[in-house]
Amino acid sequence: MEGAVDKLKSFAKWTQDFASGILAGGQVSNRSNPIEILKRLQRESFSDIMKLRDRQEKVERVLAFYKSSKGSPFQEASTHVRGEFDAVGALLMIGTIDESKRNAIERSIRTGIDSRLTFETTLRETDTLVAEFVGSERGQMDIPGSPLSLAKVLYAANISDSFSAVAIPFGGRCRDVAVPTNSREERGLTDYSSFGPPLLNQLNGSGIAVMVKKSIVVASLAQFVSAFPHSDRLSYCFGTFGQVVCQLSSNTKLSILGVHKMANLSSQQPRLAAMSLPIGILQRSGHSQVPVEENSLLDGSIATMLESKLDESTRIGGWVEMKRSNPKHLQWGVTMSDTPEDDFGWGLSLGGLLQGPRNWDHFQVESFLNFNLGNKCKLQPGLLYVMDGATQFPALTFRTSWSL
Repeated sequence: MEGAVDKLKSFAKWTQDFASGILAGGQVSNRSNPIEILKRLQRESFSDIMKLRDRQEKVERVLAFYKSSKGSPFQEASTHVRGEFDAVGALLMIGTIDESKRNAIERSIRTGIDSRLTFETTLRETDTLVAEFVGSERGQMDIPGSPLSLAKVLYAANISDSFSAVAIPFGGRCRDVAVPTNSREERGLTDYSSFGPPLLNQLNGSGIAVMVKKSIVVASLAQFVSAFPHSDRLSYCFGTFGQVVCQLSSNTKLSILGVHKMANLSSQQPRLAAMSLPIGILQRSGHSQVPVEENSLLDGSIATMLESKLDESTRIGGWVEMKRSNPKHLQWGVTMSDTPEDDFGWGLSLGGLLQGPRNWDHFQVESFLNFNLGNKCKLQPGLLYVMDGATQFPALTFRTSWSL
């Protein structure tokens, strides 16, 4: 009897365990069903897919915006560094030096060393930022080992093919805002053998300029301001530069340019730091103008320049410059040169200064040979003959220039 009871208990327990196993197995099979797993993964990944799609649309909108504009968000500004070294020497065939002979030499040729370091950065693909440092300049009495000093800061913005603007916070010259020409960078041994009048090299301080191109005519207009001491007071000089260039033919250009200067004496007041100008200097009341005769820096000029390119390396040009204070004061120069980049070259120039119809105050003839030693170095031996009043002398000249 007891054996039968034990068998019944064992059968009941087995039945209970079997039923529990079936129920638990149904739940596990539901969780391990592949269809249920796929549904769960689809629900979890749907939200991630939508987030990624939103981010993709945002990136596509940004790329489309910058692609339609001139610049690129991934384009970095590139800076080019250029070093220039220019040395000019002269062996003067002259005896004892007096004051008149010294003045004649200084009017004829500036010897010494020009050394400069230029940093040029391209912005927005078309604009240029330039910072120029100068170590020494020709015309000094000695050649000191001076450190580099900041000489110029310039920003040029090419707004369109027909309009551009230039801002010069410091160290501006008329040449910086003049219309570019094929031979503007060509230089001989002296100022008279350069393809341009001396007014282009005048230092005018801070300025702004605009340039407009229309068909065969290019015009440039600039306004400069600078400060210099006058007696016991400070004077502010305003200079207006203008130039009009007409393309007469495919290789010939005629240019008319000039600079007008005006200065006001400030009242007795403390001097401000560099690049700080009080608005009161724009008012005429309470200020007196500086006579032009008292300071040659205020003398304006007007000039005419004609240049022609005969072939790839041969150029001929001439210029005449007249002083505003003395219309009979005429400086002139005519230059012809053939300076190929990879071969022997030469140059010939005539120049002088007239104080009247028959008064040749200064006249000089210059010829030079040009040797290009690669793309970075240039040698120019030459011969110079000068007639300055009663002073006449020949000179052997030598110039070497190289860039890094």
